[in-house]
Amino acid sequence: MGSLAEIVPKVGVLMAIAMILLVPLQFRPDRQAIPTDAQRLVVISPHNEQIRTEFEGAFRQWHRQRFGQDVFLDWRFPGGTAEIRKLLVSIYTEAVTSGRIAPDGTMSPGAEPMPFDLLFGGGTFEHGEVKKGVTVDLDDKGPQPPITLPMSVPQQHPSSTLDEWFGENKVGASPLYDPGDPAKNDPGQFWIGTALSGFGIITNRDVLRELGVPEPGTWEGLCDPRLAGWISLADPRQSGSVATAYESILNSKGWTEGWKILRRMSANSRSFSFSSLKIPLEVAVGQAAAGVAIDFYGRYQSQALMKPGETPQTTRIGYTDPPGAAFVDPDPISILRGGPNPELARRFLEFVLSEEGQAIWNFPLQSTSGLTLGPTQFEIRRMPIRRMMFERHASTMIDKVNSYDIASTAPNKGWRSAIGPMMGAFAIDTHADLISAWRAINDAQARGADPALLAQAEALFDAMPTHTMKDGTALPFDEKNYRTIRADWREAEKDGRWQTIRMGYTSFFQSNYRQIVAMLESAARALVPLS
Repeated sequence: MGSLAEIVPKVGVLMAIAMILLVPLQFRPDRQAIPTDAQRLVVISPHNEQIRTEFEGAFRQWHRQRFGQDVFLDWRFPGGTAEIRKLLVSIYTEAVTSGRIAPDGTMSPGAEPMPFDLLFGGGTFEHGEVKKGVTVDLDDKGPQPPITLPMSVPQQHPSSTLDEWFGENKVGASPLYDPGDPAKNDPGQFWIGTALSGFGIITNRDVLRELGVPEPGTWEGLCDPRLAGWISLADPRQSGSVATAYESILNSKGWTEGWKILRRMSANSRSFSFSSLKIPLEVAVGQAAAGVAIDFYGRYQSQALMKPGETPQTTRIGYTDPPGAAFVDPDPISILRGGPNPELARRFLEFVLSEEGQAIWNFPLQSTSGLTLGPTQFEIRRMPIRRMMFERHASTMIDKVNSYDIASTAPNKGWRSAIGPMMGAFAIDTHADLISAWRAINDAQARGADPALLAQAEALFDAMPTHTMKDGTALPFDEKNYRTIRADWREAEKDGRWQTIRMGYTSFFQSNYRQIVAMLESAARALVPLS
């Protein structure tokens, strides 16, 4: 990363951003007075108010019963998990640079604790990035290698506890908790799954009926040209959850077909929001006919708008897990390095994985069910992670879905890091040209254009760019070369080439889209007789 003199200005900018994000949190009104004898747990989280409310109330009750003391949960919610990770990187980079955290990862004598105890929520990718942590070069303090420090700390739950919680460490192709790697001296347990998230399709059946389009039950269904302008998507560079959904398409459909689906979905999209939360809202109010959604967002929105006598199959808002392609990802907790109350953080994790904690995710309200387990104010509609919940309580849970049964076993191909740069270039930053090219292709098909010309247009539409390596070598952007290209991206971020590379990709796609429009419009004019 360079010398300390080079790092400090960058850290200053990052900390300025961090302060902008943190100030509103410091002065937000408390929902309740802090009990005078309560321990305080500082939780940074992307979770919504309903989840925060239910887990806070239930944990306080559980803690009083077990330990005879009240607790206070101090929630911090600056944005989605991707934004939270960026905030953590800035804070931990500054802490290592300033010496607040020693090179061995411990807090320096007399240093104030770090601001957060744990990160609650978000997918395994972001929690894996938190585990990777920060890398800081302190060579101006004497010759030494760069310090790489995880922002989370490994838990040390015995195998008997992990077996009781999880059984086999697997759902579909994903681990339920960080497995570690003994060969690399990695003990694992830097993150522990607490719930399961699926990714599917939310639909507005009224809008689809007006468009004359059948309800899409597969990813390919979102590519129907009749849905042009009616699909709601989010920017994967802003939302980690939708990046996971797009990744699931690549994993299940493969490189070539997966990118085709993502391109056509994007061409049908009305816009790209910055948050996955906006997608179900746009579908619910009829601004979109369908969209990519986290399962519990889709189910919750469907339930919220369900009228008396309706069922999930007949209500206006529907949600579908694409058969054979339902990617299921754990939603973890990571206990953060140097937090003010690590013991209380560990207790919170144990509560969330207890039967009482797991029941909050998908049980009906206690007031309507007569149970002593489950939520008291809001039905969350998420799937628990412990298998015993499906075995013991399947009839009690609101959603009659076993995530372990529907999870896709397609292995993770390691292509996630391509999604942000590629979709940014071929869809988001070139959206108007993408839409024009897609419309031109579909108009040409409708009027029976020359098949050879249409094949040429579609080849241009789906083409991927050539990547120029640092040494000038040109590599096609394909499955075979991706790992090499990804490594060059990392170098480009350090040596200043990254912006040029991104602009090159964008120009490539924009040029292709405009070429498609020009050649198909030219062919159409040639068919019009002169007056």
